[in-house]
Amino acid sequence: MKTELVQTLTTTFEAHAQQTEGGVEYWLARDIQYLLGYTKWDNFLNVVSKAKTACEVSGHRVADHFADVGKMVDLGSGSQREVDDLMLTRYACYLIAQNGDPKKPEIAFAQTYFAIQTRRAELIEQRLLEAERVLARRKLSATEKELSAVIYEQTGGNEDFALIRSKGDQALFGKTTLAMKAQWKVPDNRPLADFAPTIVLKAKDFATEITIFNARQHGMQSEAAISCEHITNNQAVRKTLLERGIRPETLPAAEDVKRVERRLASEEKKALKNPDPLPSEE
Repeated sequence: MKTELVQTLTTTFEAHAQQTEGGVEYWLARDIQYLLGYTKWDNFLNVVSKAKTACEVSGHRVADHFADVGKMVDLGSGSQREVDDLMLTRYACYLIAQNGDPKKPEIAFAQTYFAIQTRRAELIEQRLLEAERVLARRKLSATEKELSAVIYEQTGGNEDFALIRSKGDQALFGKTTLAMKAQWKVPDNRPLADFAPTIVLKAKDFATEITIFNARQHGMQSEAAISCEHITNNQAVRKTLLERGIRPETLPAAEDVKRVERRLASEEKKALKNPDPLPSEE
């Protein structure tokens, strides 16, 4: 396919993208019909039907990607009438292209275009999830340092911090810290939290924040009192998770958060070193 045609098709497909008030990107089926080289609506609907089946088979709700809408069209008399149309997500467009006539150059282009765009969106989503986990780990570290400081301020020493944290783990997971480290294959010299999924990091952080608040609020001055408080809070958080169908001890280990942090830092460094140039005015 010639470069000029690729550039033209890219511009055309992007120009027809629209957004809902909530910022969700979509295309209208009757626009996509012509962009993909289909002159007859009924023929195009056959392709859409196959795409819907593929969507369902892939485990996605069809209604989330193919939404029935009406569209007003101009008639020769100057009046208008409403015709059936569909709002399509990028993923829906990708499935339509995958089920279209491969002999059409527009289909060949769209298959690659929407595959790349979909993959790009997936990469962005994955990066955001990874950044959220790194942030959650940093927040937990800061909260645990604050708890250690509270223990020192109110008991005269913070040598009991590791013990109190371990009791909190037992209450949250129903297993000891050592047992969870063995299950998640965490190196002996690394903290369990470095391999915990985001939901667990936030659960531990929430329980710890409550412990800090109540330890200060009630002036707890012994390891026993703070331990009891921390156990109670972790048990309460565990109960909430279980009620929502989440058993923290059965969740798989996440990737080493230090490795994720290094990867994100490396990607950011590369982006700063090789920024995309502004388009030429020529």
